[in-house]
Amino acid sequence: MLPEVLLVSAPGKVILHGEHAVVHGKVALAVALNLRTFLRLQLHSHGKVNLNLPNIGIRRTWDVTSLQQLDTSFLEQGDVTVPTPEQMEKLKEVAGLTKDCANHELLAVLAFVYLYLSICRKQRTLPSLDITVWSELPAGAGLGSSGAYSVCLAAALLTACGVIANPLKDGEPVSRWTSEDLELINKWAFHGEKVIHGNPSGVDNAVSTWGGALRYQEGRITPLKRPPALKILLTNTKVPRSTKALVSSVRSRLLKFPEIVTPLLASMSAISLECERVLGEMAAAPALEHYLVLEELIDMNQHHLNALGVGHASLDRLCQVTRAHGLHSKLTGGGGGGCGITLLRTDLEQPQVEAAKQALENCGFDCWETSIGALGVSVHSATSLDAPVQQALDSL
Repeated sequence: MLPEVLLVSAPGKVILHGEHAVVHGKVALAVALNLRTFLRLQLHSHGKVNLNLPNIGIRRTWDVTSLQQLDTSFLEQGDVTVPTPEQMEKLKEVAGLTKDCANHELLAVLAFVYLYLSICRKQRTLPSLDITVWSELPAGAGLGSSGAYSVCLAAALLTACGVIANPLKDGEPVSRWTSEDLELINKWAFHGEKVIHGNPSGVDNAVSTWGGALRYQEGRITPLKRPPALKILLTNTKVPRSTKALVSSVRSRLLKFPEIVTPLLASMSAISLECERVLGEMAAAPALEHYLVLEELIDMNQHHLNALGVGHASLDRLCQVTRAHGLHSKLTGGGGGGCGITLLRTDLEQPQVEAAKQALENCGFDCWETSIGALGVSVHSATSLDAPVQQALDSL
């Protein structure tokens, strides 16, 4: 039986190495970011389905009886990789969404309605429930916020409908599902991501499901042996960018200078593989020497990314500021602004870290001290959440 309240969380992600090179068949390493999305699900008998997404100002309510009477046979998509435009329009109609809805609202609500109806439609009656999703992840920053959202929804709905068992035992603060159940969560979350993004790679939901680190190459996703939770500074330059345009610019540079850019991409792939090797060693016995190698790899990759033309003055400033404090940084994701990561060695004193954070904030950047290699999707007891998270959920 479900507890009175089901609490689920899932991490965001950052690309550690291999951004842009991965588009051209090279290796990328993605790691779970310990900024998390939290979901609270409560079953009711009030005949309503309530969705509350306070980060983006959404509250939606549907009548269960009305949803029960809808023809949802169109949700039987089989192996279709992307919902067709016709299916998306039907889903909007089912969700009661109008064309004047803001795009972020439309997609978040559509993903929920799709997963709720698809997962729960085989129940004798659709469940009445309240769902609140609150996130530490900024939306649209390339940190996998939609992947974490989809994973939380899939895990909670599959558990609420009894498709998978709740793994949390009495007295446990946190627990995880079996590997088989995680595979199912990941599958459904990927479908949710398709509703939001059309044709995603599957990396974001995979990292959010499994946690730790994974290698991605030409559609193949391979979880790595869990590395230690490396401490980082995550910095958002708040400079908007178009990943699509940046990917296109790299492709153009490759076509224009193939003998220059092809070796760059191969070198970036080699950086990813070397980082994977070092992380494997650190899983057994992390040492300061490992951190020094990781810093060298960060510097080399950042120079390669600048050579590809995806740097930005804001990211140069980020690297300069952290270098002045003895730290090493690189962009993460598409580049052209967006976010960067800074490795924090184990020998750093906290005043040194605080000084670097203050200097970055003085540049107008947002900065978080967090970690990578975090735990994947998990279920929590009501008393196990950190006080700020619990207060945020209780206030909604």
